[in-house]
Amino acid sequence: MRLAYLQLAVSMALVGANVAVAKLLADTLPIAMIAFLRCALAMAVLWPLARWIDGRVRVPAPVMRNLAWQAVFGTAIYNAGLLAGLRLTTALEGGLVLATLPAVVAIGGALLLRERLPGRQWAAVALAAGGMAAITLARAAGGAGGSALGNLLVFGGVLGEAAYVLLARRIAGRVPVVTASLWMQGFSALVLAPFALPDIGAAAALVVPSIAGLLVFHSLTASVLCLLLWYAGLKRVPAGMAGVFTAFLPGTAALVAVTLLGETFTVVHAAGFALMMGSVAVATWPRRGRGG
Repeated sequence: MRLAYLQLAVSMALVGANVAVAKLLADTLPIAMIAFLRCALAMAVLWPLARWIDGRVRVPAPVMRNLAWQAVFGTAIYNAGLLAGLRLTTALEGGLVLATLPAVVAIGGALLLRERLPGRQWAAVALAAGGMAAITLARAAGGAGGSALGNLLVFGGVLGEAAYVLLARRIAGRVPVVTASLWMQGFSALVLAPFALPDIGAAAALVVPSIAGLLVFHSLTASVLCLLLWYAGLKRVPAGMAGVFTAFLPGTAALVAVTLLGETFTVVHAAGFALMMGSVAVATWPRRGRGG
């Protein structure tokens, strides 16, 4: 069980670290180019993995359509919102905004899937809203270097990722994870290609080893390794308990932003961070069994 916990924690920590990596890439390469190359690199790894682990990589037509929509929302829109937002705001605030995901998924499930929203989910939503208000106040104070528009764009990415999660619920268990990821990356590349190819000359920046290394790290961790670690952990840990480990996302994002990017962590940020952690914990902490 400890290995499963470690797999879940490392998966979410890598997602959090990638917030800072994405910000560095967005300062150098066009947004569509980053997302397109990330998908292409991921496909190069996922194709042999899918053939090796899953065997056939064919999926039924209804599932294919669902995966296409997951790609649009969970890869294209999420990455566009995240990368565009990180050009304007800090990695610290971007990571905190990403922590609203469990609350947004809960609201989406209630509105779109008619799922019952228990009291603790409403509490999580309230805490997440308080966290967003706190980082907005930090930005307004002028000492944080963030941006309201940048935070809003990152939140747009959160909405895309929430739509991806809700769509994924419709086909849960109907297609192997690696095969589903392969198709999603392929659909995402098709969606992004018209926006990325006109700026193909910008790829010349990849001759700089540090930029190329960041792109490879970003692609292989966010689109491949995080996924494999997460689902490996889920095989031994209940989904409710696994959700608790999403707290590592904003935590790692904040740590990397402060230590490596030199961003300022204010008292108001600390309050926002505490509220976000409370929101994630309330939204994802497993319920006690009826039998005690």
